Amino acid sequence: MVIERDIYKLIAPVLQSPEAVVITGMRRVGKTTLLNYIYEQIPSQNKLYLDLENPRNQLFFQEVDYNAVKKNLELLGLQKDSRAYVFLDEIQWIKQLPSVVKYLIDTYQIKFILSGSSSFYLKNQFSESLSGRKFIFELYPLNFTEFLRIQQAPEPQEEHRQASPALYATYKSYMDEYLKYGGFPGVVVKTTDAEKRAALDDIFTSYYQLEVLQFSDFRKSHKIRDLLFLLMERTGAKFDAQKLASILGVARQTLMEYMAFLEGTYFLKVIKPHTVNKDVEIRKSGKIYICDPGLVRQFSQVDEGALFENAVFWNLQRAEKVQYYQRKNGAEIDFVVNGDRAYEVKLHASREDFNKLQNLARNIGIETSSIVSREYVSMQDVLYLFNL
Repeated sequence: MVIERDIYKLIAPVLQSPEAVVITGMRRVGKTTLLNYIYEQIPSQNKLYLDLENPRNQLFFQEVDYNAVKKNLELLGLQKDSRAYVFLDEIQWIKQLPSVVKYLIDTYQIKFILSGSSSFYLKNQFSESLSGRKFIFELYPLNFTEFLRIQQAPEPQEEHRQASPALYATYKSYMDEYLKYGGFPGVVVKTTDAEKRAALDDIFTSYYQLEVLQFSDFRKSHKIRDLLFLLMERTGAKFDAQKLASILGVARQTLMEYMAFLEGTYFLKVIKPHTVNKDVEIRKSGKIYICDPGLVRQFSQVDEGALFENAVFWNLQRAEKVQYYQRKNGAEIDFVVNGDRAYEVKLHASREDFNKLQNLARNIGIETSSIVSREYVSMQDVLYLFNL
């Protein structure tokens, strides 16, 4: 089943602009499906789709003369007399592709819609070669609204911001499923627990074999493998670089290179502290969130609170700036969004939790506060996954 991803609303307005559209994200998040969806939305017949993981398709772009690339595309059916749209999937397989795309945009005004998994490659080479000629969009596993869409469940409306017991009951089983198996589309569409677990195993194996072993140039890839499991066990916790480096037996600088790679390939996100007064507040390290709750549950033993907090983070961070806040006395706000909204995550929220959050938030100039609860509680100011 093909669903419209939320990110399409951001992509659609630039489909008629001259710049290339670049879609990146972790493997198996649905980039190819999104590319096909966009292809179907383009009304022109002068369009071409190529999967560059296929060695045969790679040959069309391995020309010294870029005009020859244009002729290759015409042999594949691209026409000269109207604007052309070229869709290329898995672009990380062609190292010289950025300069080819730049030339064809500048010379022939071809519109490119591209996707690829290796953000190191996309952000570095494409940034240098396509400066001012691209829009980059990052795709993640399904958020909860998209998860409901693929399940063909009713989507919450604006009037559902205040939940009732009946409304909570409507979405509880969906929330349970989402928190257990996550939002990778290939997992969501499986029908049995065994199939879902096998799909999660395959996603992790694919990430390690293709991103870590094939595209990275780290000599001790087994250290990154060990780091992956250590980090999943620390979901929602502060990042202690020195301790992790000691456990792995690597230098701190090496560990930081590993972390940059894992974040650059979308396996995790490290969020920074929200700082109001640097002279008063502690300079804290970042907090770790793994890309998908299903992977965390499959490969670690973290508690339910950390799993739920991880899921809430990924549902808040879409196109938003998310940080956390902590005072010297340990008082903490789980998430500060865009500097003006505070969220505290609880398995079972209470009025005391909300009062503490509201007081702490107001002390740092944030007026909008919400408690996000896993279980239903009969009080206002409480949000759930379905009405974030």
